[in-house]
Amino acid sequence: MDLVGFAYAALLTIGTILGYKRRGGVPFLIAGLSVGFFAGYGAYRVSNDRRDVKVSLLTAFFLAMIMGLRFKRSKKIMPAGLFAGLSMVMILRLFILLL
Repeated sequence: MDLVGFAYAALLTIGTILGYKRRGGVPFLIAGLSVGFFAGYGAYRVSNDRRDVKVSLLTAFFLAMIMGLRFKRSKKIMPAGLFAGLSMVMILRLFILLL
């Protein structure tokens, strides 16, 4: 079972809900929950086949790009820098799984 992947998906989902409660914004909520869903689905796929990392890799790459750009623009560690860093670690982990 891909516990790290499921923890990453749960962290994304919890962060989205907390961000929605703090700032509002239904588009932010929908986008964040969608990314959390795809991260969870990717973790499920990796749990069944350790080489099936396409969904997880695409989700982590997408989030790393979006949050990396937000971090570059705002220079704030929370939440953009944190999620960009976590996504980069997840990408590295998924590449290691492929070896």
